[in-house]
Amino acid sequence: MPLFKKNPFGHSLFLKKWLIRILALLSHRRYKGFNTLEIEGADIIRKLPGTNVLFVSNHQTYFADVVAMFHVFNASLKGRDNNINNIGYIWNPKLNMYYVAAAETMKKSLLTKILAYAGSISVERTWRAEGKDVNRQVKMSDISNIGKALNDGWVVTFPQGTTTPWKPLRKGTAHIIKKYKPVVVPVVIDGFRRSFDKKGLRVKKKGILQSMVIKEPLEIDYENESFESIIEKLEYAIEQHPSFLKVLSEKELALLEEENQARKWRA
Repeated sequence: MPLFKKNPFGHSLFLKKWLIRILALLSHRRYKGFNTLEIEGADIIRKLPGTNVLFVSNHQTYFADVVAMFHVFNASLKGRDNNINNIGYIWNPKLNMYYVAAAETMKKSLLTKILAYAGSISVERTWRAEGKDVNRQVKMSDISNIGKALNDGWVVTFPQGTTTPWKPLRKGTAHIIKKYKPVVVPVVIDGFRRSFDKKGLRVKKKGILQSMVIKEPLEIDYENESFESIIEKLEYAIEQHPSFLKVLSEKELALLEEENQARKWRA
């Protein structure tokens, strides 16, 4: 790889490669060591095209979720069968992989800026800023940047825009799907909320079984399907549709309530 080659956002691929390698080495034990990551769907990753793929996932922490995906996706592409054994898979990582994140989050510290350089597409939230509810227009440059990233490779998005479960999905994701017609791959994660703090930087509890299920791409009629239909299809696919609440056990509901109360107390 040429030393000065850059991606469409002007980031040095040489520097990005080394940042991903270092971050992967530092974070590997969080998913295989302190805790255990159970994976399903590695074979699906290997069948995907190299560009214009949109991963849509539920969200449990700011960073631990997407870092785990970097591990899983790269391990799968290197032939690992639903595991992240032998971290050698990260030596030549997939460099055209991006994730959507709130701009204000990615500017808060040196670490978040490093994480942003490793692959974030920073967007301005239209509904919340600096801890307050807002109502502002979507920046077209944000949509264009997501399209640019899809044209270059893979993009991970968390359409709820929050780590709180069961929140409605933002319609912007449906607009992106209709506009750019990507292969849409649902991902369902669990255990990260119990393993890490809200930011996903500190290990909160060890010995937790984390899980990541990569599902088959969704069938979407890009031309004729309504935004509402696409959103509902995504809600079911990432298991965040309100109907899923009805089948949760009392124990799981109590755990969610306990976690919500703990967050309010820390805030």
